[in-house]
Amino acid sequence: MDQVQKLLERLESYGDQMIEAQRELVAIPALGPTSGGQGEMKKALVVQGWLEELGLEVRHEDCPDERVPDGVRPNLWGVMPGGGGPKVWVLGHLDVVPEGDRSLWSSDPWTLRVEGDLIYGRGVMDNHAALVSGFFALKALKEEGIAPAGDVGLIAVSDEETGSGYGLEHLLKKRPELFSPQDLILVPDVGDPDGSFIEVAEKSMLWLKVTVHGKQVHGSTPHKGVNALYTAARMMIAARELAKGFGAADPLFDPMVSTCEPTRKEAGVSNVNTVPGRDVFYIDCRILPGVDLNVVMQAFEERFGAIAAEEGATVDLEVVNRLQAPKATDPQAPVVRALVEGIKRVRGLEPRVGGVGGGTVAAFFRQQNLPVAVWYSCEQSVHQPDEFARVSSMIADAKVLALIYAGLA
Repeated sequence: MDQVQKLLERLESYGDQMIEAQRELVAIPALGPTSGGQGEMKKALVVQGWLEELGLEVRHEDCPDERVPDGVRPNLWGVMPGGGGPKVWVLGHLDVVPEGDRSLWSSDPWTLRVEGDLIYGRGVMDNHAALVSGFFALKALKEEGIAPAGDVGLIAVSDEETGSGYGLEHLLKKRPELFSPQDLILVPDVGDPDGSFIEVAEKSMLWLKVTVHGKQVHGSTPHKGVNALYTAARMMIAARELAKGFGAADPLFDPMVSTCEPTRKEAGVSNVNTVPGRDVFYIDCRILPGVDLNVVMQAFEERFGAIAAEEGATVDLEVVNRLQAPKATDPQAPVVRALVEGIKRVRGLEPRVGGVGGGTVAAFFRQQNLPVAVWYSCEQSVHQPDEFARVSSMIADAKVLALIYAGLA
């Protein structure tokens, strides 16, 4: 039996261990303080323990945050020494999103439920699957006595779900020497269920908080007031219209156009018979690369300002999150080529390279001119009730990663 076959068979035997690793992670609601949680430290220590079991030295570049009990948000990594080949980095994130309406879940979101190949729980897909596959690929190399082609690092960061200011962005600022353009950097955070999609480009992201100020009056005399809710509704409709002007369709993306979608609304008046004098809502804009977000902001300010003036209201726009899309990764970059060959070998599929509308932490690497590929076998269950992942997909992804680690792809 050749080395590759032994490595792949070793990974095939890890299914039960992967389930138990997921069970351990799901039981820790690693919510950031913005989402009402106490941070990611408990989960970080679990991952640290895994890496130390392999004999790896674990290092931290934690970010201060007085909102959490530990006072810091953890960012850690462990490196398995290898030969003279390029360094490989795999980055996953520790934090998850809240469970949402618990009544929509079929079981406790913080207790792993196993049904054959399917596992359910908050975070199993986003992003535990990345951490589990990345770790067990390292474990397989160690147990088979295979040295990586180059150094291999597994990174676990905080704050991916709420902006990454306490996570990868902080790590890159404090430890830029960790990475070089020659490294193969993989971020398992976007993909198709069959593991055939490799993301090399992202849209720009702009989240806006819109506060409309009107005049509150009794519901029977609306002519005496200024209805902030009605004014806000006009602005929500205008947001979609504005999106049509932000770049020509680009077939690299799905959808191929920029989008500006009203998503969240703060509570207004609690009774029916009052015309609200204040209304607050949010817009999630995903803008095609090449469109300057300053131009987008100006368009919103002008259009919303005009609507407010027509209604006798005023409006304030606040940027909640902003990320200008960096230059795309070259589809022929070594990290993309390695993934293509690994996916072909493990999955027997012809991979597809493209762009996405949802932002990932890969953007922070691209801003530093570091080639990065985003990929894993991603079920369309993230941020949803009954979030699920497949054990078979975690095994397949670990196989691809192990081949890349060993330089055998």
